[in-house]
Amino acid sequence: MNYMIMISFGFFLMLFVGVGILSTLKQKATTEDYLLAGRNVSPWLVALSAIATWNSGFMFIGMIGLTYTLGLSAMWLAIGLIVGDYIMSTFVHARLRQNSEKHESLTYAGALATWNGTNYRWVRLVGGLVTVLFLCAYAAAQLNAGSKALHVLFGWDYSVGAIIGCVMVVAYCFAGGIRASIWTDAAQSIVMVLAMAVLAVAAVASTGGISAFIDALYAVSPTYMNIFPPDMAWGPVLGPIMFVLGWVFAGFSVIGQPHVMVRFMSMDKAENLGRTRAYYYGWFIVFCMLTVMAGLASRVILPEVNSFDPELALPMFSLKLLPQVLVGLVLAGVFAATMSTADSQILSCSASLTRDVLPFQKVSYMMTKISTVFIALLALAIALWGPQSVFDLVLIAVGALASVFAPLLIVYCLGAKPTEKTILLMMAVGFLVTVAWRLAGLDGVAYEVMPGMIAGLLMYPLGQRLTSSEKS
Repeated sequence: MNYMIMISFGFFLMLFVGVGILSTLKQKATTEDYLLAGRNVSPWLVALSAIATWNSGFMFIGMIGLTYTLGLSAMWLAIGLIVGDYIMSTFVHARLRQNSEKHESLTYAGALATWNGTNYRWVRLVGGLVTVLFLCAYAAAQLNAGSKALHVLFGWDYSVGAIIGCVMVVAYCFAGGIRASIWTDAAQSIVMVLAMAVLAVAAVASTGGISAFIDALYAVSPTYMNIFPPDMAWGPVLGPIMFVLGWVFAGFSVIGQPHVMVRFMSMDKAENLGRTRAYYYGWFIVFCMLTVMAGLASRVILPEVNSFDPELALPMFSLKLLPQVLVGLVLAGVFAATMSTADSQILSCSASLTRDVLPFQKVSYMMTKISTVFIALLALAIALWGPQSVFDLVLIAVGALASVFAPLLIVYCLGAKPTEKTILLMMAVGFLVTVAWRLAGLDGVAYEVMPGMIAGLLMYPLGQRLTSSEKS
C-alpha cells in the first residue's frame, strides 16, 4: 500500500473540503445566496471557478487520453475550445448577467424563459428537464474520471472513487451552496495547473531534456506529430477545415452549459467582465498547453499503447515518474478536476429541479438543499452503472446541452424576440440533429455540436414565419 501517496492525496482533499466549509462564514440562509452567492462574486473567483468547472475531468482524463492516442493533432480541441469560447464571451456573458438580475432568475433555464420579460413556462420546463438529464450524466462522467485514477494507483474498485467524490461534493455543497463550489473551484484550479506543470517538467527531465523529448515524440510513429490526423474523411483540404470548425463549435457550446454560465450570473457586476475575461483566458491557455504537453509526454513514458485504457495515462504516468508525495498531488489534481465540475453540475441540476421542473409556487431554502443530495445520489448511480468512458459521456452531454440552449442564447443576444413555439422548435431540431449526426457515425467528420447548433439557429426564421402565419 502506497501510504505516502494516500497521505498526500488525503491532505489536498481535506484542504478542498475545508475551503468549501469556510465559505459558509459568508453564507446567508436564502435560496438566492445558495444558488447564486447573492450575485456578488469577484472577477478572479468567477474566472478560476469557470475554468475549473469547464475543463474538469474532461481535460485531465479525456483530453490527455485523446492526445495520448492521436498525438499533436489533438491540440485543435484545445485551440477550438479557447477560440470558440472567446468569441461567445464578447457578446453573451454580460447580457446574461444583466438579464438574469433584471428578471430575478436563479437558474439558467429560468433566465432563458424570462429573457424579454416573458414567462415561457414550457421553455422553463423543457430547459429544466434537459439540464437535469444531461448534467446528471455529465456529473456521473466526472465521478467516473476520479474512480479511474484511484483504480490505477490503489487497485480499488471503480465504485470507491465515485463514492468518495460524491460524499465530498455533498458535504460542502450542502453546507455552502454555489459559494462553496466557487471557492473550492478556485483552490482546485490552482492544484490542477500545479499538478500538470510538475508532470510536464518531470517528463522532459526523464527523457534527457527538450531536444531528446521532441526526438522521442517523432519516433512514436510517422504521423504522431502531424498537425492534422491522417486520412481525414473529407480530404486533405476540406477535412482539416471541418475538423477545426467542429472544435471551434465545441468552444461555442460553453454558452449552452448551465453549470458554467451560472458562474457569470453570480458575478458582482456585468461591468467587471473585462477583468474576468483576462483572468479566465490567461488561465485557460496555460491549462490547455500543459494538458497537451502531459498527453504527449505520457505516450513517450508509457509506449504500451495496447495494454491499457488511454484515459488512465495520467495516473500511470505520474506513478512511474514522480515520488509518492507528488503522485498524491497529481491524484488530488485529478480529483480536483472531477469535483470542480461535478459540484457545479449537481447544484445546477438541483436548482433546475426545484425552480424549473417541479410544479411548486414556492420552494423553501431547505428543500433546495435536500434536492442537492438527491441529485448527487442520482449522479452516483449513473456513474456506478452507466457508460464508463469519460470522453464519450462528456461529448454527448456537452453536445446535447449546446444544441438545445446555445442557439437560443445567441438569437437573444442579437436582439431577437422569438415566440415560445419558435424556441421549442429550435430546441427540438437542434437536439435531434445532434443525436442523428452521432448515430450516423459522422462525429469523426466534425463534432456533432456544429450541425446541431446550426440546425437550431436555422429554425429561428422558420419558427417565426410559422408563428406569424398562424396569427394572420
